[in-house]
Amino acid sequence: MLTLIWLIPALPFAGCVLLALAGSRLSRRATAAMGVGSVSLSALVSLLIMGQFLLRPPAGGAVTQTLWTWLRVGTLAPGMAFRLDPLSLLMALVVTVVGALIHLYSAEFMEGEAGYSRFFAYMNLFVGAMLTLLLADNLLLLYLGWEGVGLCSYLLIGFWYKDSTNGAAAMKAFIVTRVGDAAMAVGLFLIATQLGTLTIQPMLAQAQQVWPVGSSEATIAAALLLGGAVGKSAQLPLQTWLPDAMAGPTPVSALIHAATMVTAGVYLISRMHALFALAPAVQLAVAVIGAVTLLVAGCSALTQWDLKRVLAYSTISQIGYMFLALGVGAWSAAIFHFMTHAFFKALLFLGAGVVIQALHDEHNLFRMGGLRRELPLVYWTFLVGSCSLAALPLVTAGFYSKDLILWYAWSSPQGRVWLWLAGIVGAFLTSAYTFRMVFLVFFGEQRGVVSHRPRLRMQAPLVILAVLSVIGGFVEIPAVLGNVPLFSVFLRPVLPEPAVLADVGSSASLMAVASVVSMAGILLAYALFLRHPVLVARWAASRWGSALHRFWFAGWGFDWVYDAVFVRPFRRLAQLNQGDMVDAGIRGIAWLTAMASRSLTRTETGHVRWYAMGVAGGAAIVVAILVWL
Repeated sequence: MLTLIWLIPALPFAGCVLLALAGSRLSRRATAAMGVGSVSLSALVSLLIMGQFLLRPPAGGAVTQTLWTWLRVGTLAPGMAFRLDPLSLLMALVVTVVGALIHLYSAEFMEGEAGYSRFFAYMNLFVGAMLTLLLADNLLLLYLGWEGVGLCSYLLIGFWYKDSTNGAAAMKAFIVTRVGDAAMAVGLFLIATQLGTLTIQPMLAQAQQVWPVGSSEATIAAALLLGGAVGKSAQLPLQTWLPDAMAGPTPVSALIHAATMVTAGVYLISRMHALFALAPAVQLAVAVIGAVTLLVAGCSALTQWDLKRVLAYSTISQIGYMFLALGVGAWSAAIFHFMTHAFFKALLFLGAGVVIQALHDEHNLFRMGGLRRELPLVYWTFLVGSCSLAALPLVTAGFYSKDLILWYAWSSPQGRVWLWLAGIVGAFLTSAYTFRMVFLVFFGEQRGVVSHRPRLRMQAPLVILAVLSVIGGFVEIPAVLGNVPLFSVFLRPVLPEPAVLADVGSSASLMAVASVVSMAGILLAYALFLRHPVLVARWAASRWGSALHRFWFAGWGFDWVYDAVFVRPFRRLAQLNQGDMVDAGIRGIAWLTAMASRSLTRTETGHVRWYAMGVAGGAAIVVAILVWL
């Protein structure tokens, strides 16, 4: 079964090609069957491979499958090769399973849209590119998948391209992530020239032999890769594209935010953990970026009125938790939160899509309300996802993954008290904005009329993801609650666990604090947005409250700064350069050549005596030059 690794990315790619070639001639049912079926088959292959991997682990704990040598330049010969180890297998399994559920949901959600086959072709291409990224044996193939998901994000965010706003959002996502991608490309050039290979495992071994801890080469290489990770995972300062990515259809938002593009940076850093361990300053920067991002995005989520934008800022914040874990050396904890986040965030986006569609494409939280009676299945599944996002103690997957990150932020050698405090404050903000959303959508007075109700293809993914959002956390139970470290043991051959500088008693105390903080955020949301909403209205109407609300609502002014520093000056320069000054020199040469040609043609008079005089004068000049020299 392990010889079928290539099928995992190949099946979505095949679905994309078939839909691109024959999609317009297929019925919608056949299109959906091909789009959903290809990713579902990929998920089935991943499950079968996982089963064999667990029952009969391969020698060395990994399998490499080389299809062919991609190119050969001197000693550099990256192959079209896939490597299956616990990390890549786990992430591929999550991507394919969650992706298949989102595709199934999309078959009903998008059935009334034009471009049905084009949508599924793009979605299949997106999943295939992400799987290529995850399974790549070398950094060049990984970069191909990396750029593939960037292209697909542009195509899917701008799927409704006739609306200029959607096109602008797609372009913004493409350009902002290109900043990080350019840094990553330079990092790959540095690694290739300094270490002589782009194959990941030999490259990491070579780096540990050649570069001492803290060396400038290791620091620069890690910093450049971090630039790519920050762009793709929407972390400060390149987070501005993700809220605008809500312009795409809701299934696209679920796929981007839950299981694919925004987690690519988390995977890159965890895969290259040995390199980041050689650059402690950069690893600390990863933790700081994550801590600051989770706070900034959490505050912004509290002020949004668009349901999908609340979830978008929530994604930025939760990816910040993953970066925080990576920065303190808790590699497996970051991947654990990636998995649980994929379950509950996909659930929340798909639930939000049902609500928006049911209310005639209404996104405004304050025009909803009372929907728990009208959409009971959506309410209960959305509530499960919200509880997991808010880390409701003991019973949700999000509690176990987030608590593990907070524990390592406190107890690992790279941890800091202030990093733990940032995580605790972020947990409070998460609970508050999550249940603000729940109370405004499903409780209180009903303000909208439900005109559409989901059928089985939209209901089934919600139920399955709700179950996973609960049971997904029980694969890693901390010592204080029974010590079931199945997840970290599975990843241990690939991702080492950090040392712990605190005892089990401290773990119990920290868990209690985190639980109380999460519950406090829920109670605050209940008091302010359900029981006494007038208090929020008064605060928002005050001078300082209004200013702070506008600041957080605008994403802390990052878009304004970038517009002032980069966008407007560039546009001004483009306007000044309407005549294309770069080509002015070339046009000048052409003008001089034309003038010289016209001048020479004027000498062609047809008078023989002038020709004879010219010949004689030229001969005299040549003789004079020869005599003089």
